[in-house]
Amino acid sequence: MPHPARPTVTLREVAAAAGVSVATASRVLGGSARTVSAENARKVLEAASELRYTADVAARAMRRKSDSIALVADDLTTPSIAQVVAAMERQARTVDAFVTVSAAGGDTRRQLETVRTVCAFRPRALVITSSWTATTAYGARLAEELHAYERRGGRVVIYGDMDAPFDAIGVDDRGSARLMGAHLAATGHRRIAILAGTRERTFAAARTTGFLEGLLGGGVDVRDIRVIDCPVNRAGGYAVTSRLIEESPGEFDALMAVNDTIAVGALSACRAAGVDVPGRLSVTGFDDIPLAADVTPRLTTVALPFAEIGERSIRLALTVAGRPDRPGVRQTVTGRLVVRQSSKVI
Repeated sequence: MPHPARPTVTLREVAAAAGVSVATASRVLGGSARTVSAENARKVLEAASELRYTADVAARAMRRKSDSIALVADDLTTPSIAQVVAAMERQARTVDAFVTVSAAGGDTRRQLETVRTVCAFRPRALVITSSWTATTAYGARLAEELHAYERRGGRVVIYGDMDAPFDAIGVDDRGSARLMGAHLAATGHRRIAILAGTRERTFAAARTTGFLEGLLGGGVDVRDIRVIDCPVNRAGGYAVTSRLIEESPGEFDALMAVNDTIAVGALSACRAAGVDVPGRLSVTGFDDIPLAADVTPRLTTVALPFAEIGERSIRLALTVAGRPDRPGVRQTVTGRLVVRQSSKVI
């Protein structure tokens, strides 16, 4: 049975969602020469994207590129992406541009639809915080969409894995995580549980590999390392740590989490169970989100330069594109070890 057609979204509905007049929405989407404030333009473009104002309507309405730089992110709720977005906005303002933000929620189909919609409004550049494999059917469709946008004069920058032939900024998760593994091994930790997140998260897999390399290189026996999957959030860290404390009390002398959010959940579980950190158990994270320095005890972690990543993304997005068939520019940032009170020397 065919699916019913999606109702057409009107310009009036976009204006209402953005909290502006129909005339203002028309100027933004119609490419009018009359000036519209950056804030109102941002609201209109974001509302149009959220309502899926159809690409055909957008194509008829727009006559020139906007001054927007569109960000399509997997998840806007994480503290790390908040830092990236803030830095992008600051950098964009230096060239009289502004940043619009859309979230795909980790849904590949929604991400592809969002990219199509956003590109229809002809932003100056598009930044995607995502990982995909170009050889998959989804990856091939997304790459095709992005190539078409570049052929129309747009710029694409990927923040994340660098499988596709676009300019990209990535984090050396594996090498950065190796620093933490080596540190725990050097400080006498020999029985380790790695809270590894979920396997489909490529950053989590890379960090887990780096942890293992650092630990093994520092003399830890592989038989004394346990890798445990868990949801990549505070609740996941809390649940898996509570289970470990209940089922295997005293088995480990350190918990290594693939991000700070999981580590904060682990700290909460230790506190609830009366397990002293770091007296009985060291806990470490990764990212160095603002909360890492505020929890008790303050979290040992790997700090990533999220502000630098945001600024670099905008600078790269605003450079003049080269030949369409040129290899993409690759930039990599590395984390640094930050030792605080949640770990100890044994």
